[in-house]
Amino acid sequence: MAPLLQLLSSDYDLSIMVFHSPYLVDIEAQRIGRILKLDSLKNGDTWKKSDILIFNTWLWWHRNGPTQPWDYIQVGHQIRKDMDRMVAFKKALITWAKWVDSDVDFNKTQVFFRGVTTNYYDGKGWNEAGVSNCSKETQPISGSAHLGGLPESSLVVEQVLSGIKKPVQFLNITNLSRLRKDGHPSMYNGVKRKMDCTHWCIAGVPDIWNQLLYTSLITQHRNKMYDL
Repeated sequence: MAPLLQLLSSDYDLSIMVFHSPYLVDIEAQRIGRILKLDSLKNGDTWKKSDILIFNTWLWWHRNGPTQPWDYIQVGHQIRKDMDRMVAFKKALITWAKWVDSDVDFNKTQVFFRGVTTNYYDGKGWNEAGVSNCSKETQPISGSAHLGGLPESSLVVEQVLSGIKKPVQFLNITNLSRLRKDGHPSMYNGVKRKMDCTHWCIAGVPDIWNQLLYTSLITQHRNKMYDL
C-alpha cells in the first residue's frame, strides 16, 4: 500500500508519510471478496524504514454496511463473515505488537502509539440524558472524568502495549479527549450537512496530542544528548 499523503522538505532533509491503514493489519482482495487478515501485516516492511512511527487504530473497527471496507475476516486458516469486533481488534493489535518486537530496530526507530478516542452521540456521558449528539456543545465536560468511564477499546490497547518488550511510547490521550464534547465539527464539517461527532476540529484537540508528541520527542533527544 502506498502512502495516502507524503510531504517532503529538502531544507530539513525530512519526509512525512501518512498511511491509511485503519486496521493496521492487511485487507486483501481475493476471489470471494475483501478479506481482513488479523494475522497479516505486510505494510510493516515499509513502515520499519522510518525514523519515527506513530500508530493508532480503533475508529473503523465498528463500521458495518456500505462503509465497511472488508467482506470477511480471517484468523489463521479460518475465514468467517464476521466476529466480535473487540476480539478482532485485540487480535490485530497483538499481530502489530509481535511485529514491533520482531521487526523494528529501536536503535534507529522510535515508535509511538496514540490512544483511542470515542464519539459523542450519547449525552449520558456528560449527564444530559436524551441528548443524542454534540450539536450546540460549546464547553468541555466539567470535572476530570467522563461519566461513562474509559471505553473498553482503551483498556485493550493498554493491555496489549503492556506485553510489548520493546520501548513503545504510549500517547495516552483518551481521557483528556473524552472530556471534549465541544471539540467536534458537528454539522459544520465542510463536507456534508451531516452531524459529525466523531472527527475533531482543526485547530483543536489534536493540537494537544501534537504537543504531547513534541514534548516526548524533545525529551528523548535531550536524554540522548546527556548520555553522550
